[in-house]
Amino acid sequence: MHDLIAFLEANSALVLANPAVFATFAVLFGGGGFLVGRYLLTERIANLESRIARRDEEIADQKGKQKAPKREPSMVPLIGAIAIYPSEPVAQLPAQRKGNQPV
Repeated sequence: MHDLIAFLEANSALVLANPAVFATFAVLFGGGGFLVGRYLLTERIANLESRIARRDEEIADQKGKQKAPKREPSMVPLIGAIAIYPSEPVAQLPAQRKGNQPV
């Protein structure tokens, strides 16, 4: 960085004497550097764009698989009813009678 400052101090009289030429060369070299960099990175940019497109497709596929199947509505409306499904079948409740036996 110190070398750049020393170079500009030594050549400041030349830059001030011909500002149009200095600006022209600055634009040419700056634009040329940008175009070369863009050309060299075009393949990498295309690769990243294709990866993004593939991930979008994978996300859409996963969301499609994640949706639950739609159930048909029952013919009898069950308003306020609660269905309780025991994890294991109950053999017999203790308060039930077997035959003519008293409780």
